[in-house]
Amino acid sequence: MHESQELTLGADLSGQPVFQALRLANRHGLIAGATGTGKTVTLQRLAEAFSDAGVTVFAADIKGDLCGLGAAGNPQGKIAERIAGMPWLTHRPQAYPVTLWDVDGKSGHPLRTTLSEMGPLLLGNLLELTDSQQAALYAAFKVADQEGLLLLDIKDLKALLNHLRDHPQLLGEDSALMTSASSQALQRRLAGLEQQGAEALFGEPALQLEDLLQPARDGRGQIHLLDASRLVHEAPKVYATFLLWLLAELFEQLPERGDADKPLLALFFDEAHLLFADTPKALQDRLEQVVRLIRSKGVGVYFVTQSPADLPDDVLAQLGLRIQHGLRAFTAKEQKSLRAVAQGFRPNPAFDTLSVLTELGIGEALVGTLQDKGTPAMVQRVLIAPPQSRIGPLNAAERDSMIAQSALRGRYDQAIDRESAYERLVTRKVAEPADADAASQPSGAQESFSDKAGEFLGGLAGQAMKNAMRQAANQLGRQLVRGLMGSLLGTKKSGRR
Repeated sequence: MHESQELTLGADLSGQPVFQALRLANRHGLIAGATGTGKTVTLQRLAEAFSDAGVTVFAADIKGDLCGLGAAGNPQGKIAERIAGMPWLTHRPQAYPVTLWDVDGKSGHPLRTTLSEMGPLLLGNLLELTDSQQAALYAAFKVADQEGLLLLDIKDLKALLNHLRDHPQLLGEDSALMTSASSQALQRRLAGLEQQGAEALFGEPALQLEDLLQPARDGRGQIHLLDASRLVHEAPKVYATFLLWLLAELFEQLPERGDADKPLLALFFDEAHLLFADTPKALQDRLEQVVRLIRSKGVGVYFVTQSPADLPDDVLAQLGLRIQHGLRAFTAKEQKSLRAVAQGFRPNPAFDTLSVLTELGIGEALVGTLQDKGTPAMVQRVLIAPPQSRIGPLNAAERDSMIAQSALRGRYDQAIDRESAYERLVTRKVAEPADADAASQPSGAQESFSDKAGEFLGGLAGQAMKNAMRQAANQLGRQLVRGLMGSLLGTKKSGRR
């Protein structure tokens, strides 16, 4: 493996290489541009550069062609001409170490988490709940915590809601939150989630982050690709919520690294606008906070989208590397957006940034890097270097072969349905007439939650929500913390298995 101290992006118009220092690659980044301008190939080039440097990559494969990273390239035509025009570029067609993932388990290893791991805030966002429904969900999670009921999959939560309908006394002071209307609405939303095929996301074995961070056998960074082609079109909220969960888990579990020579992990979030679309303000605030803080843990987050305007201003302000492919501007609104994009770069006296934005050809981009001290360098017009892997998808046989040879083969492929809320409540229902009181004793299995959590959660939504959070503050423990974009209060995670 060749460990470079910089990420080579391409060449400027004079033929000189343009690069980003690897030690600054945890300052996050943006790849933007209209459809067909070359964003996916640029993402592929960056993923290769990170892998060569020994940095793990996790990316969503939206169109199904990013998996070409797993096969050697065969440069011809214009691609070969561009390589020849960069004599300083070391270009050796090669395959990269790729692990394929798929929520449905068809085109990669099954990718799962549990409802308890996701937590009620992210789950509420996924279900698009109202304030009162969200309060009811928190109340249900509180009872699950008190009763020692594991919420692993959707049937566990549905069973718990049915149990609370029949035993409202378990809710105690929260009984007013779980109205018949709220309970029925939660059941309908869960049924809708199942119709989208999202139930496959929840269950065990759940994804373990240590499996993501293992290097490839040859020392290069492993590239993990999530096949999101179905999710983005049929269940975009599921796609976005999973990425938010992944970011939260990384933030909670990874230790502080301080200044390092290179990142530990590079995350690429394609169709990044979905992360912020119709997201409650409380969740968006937490997301912005985590993006700001997670770089100290060695994680670089790279957003891929059509326009920088798709991201909140507070997120844009945190992005170091900016790669802007061509944009089109026909309407007055688009022209205004174009000017805003141009103003986001440090000007270069050699050309007019605004004019160049509409002139860029396929595989060309305006690039703003960071200088050694972390300040923005002048924008440059760059020809992006071609990837060394295949531009285009793997075929079915190649995918099957890659999955069969994966280091994670057999670890996630078979679902496990251990005893959790559903099984315990079925057993309890059978035994209820004989021993109703004994069955409802709290387990005390979870650690207590800081009193400050009530204040931290208080602004989420509505007075009913505030009351529910204050009542739950000493009960919800680590599940709530995880659901709130990581352990911002410093709570430690335990008992993952």
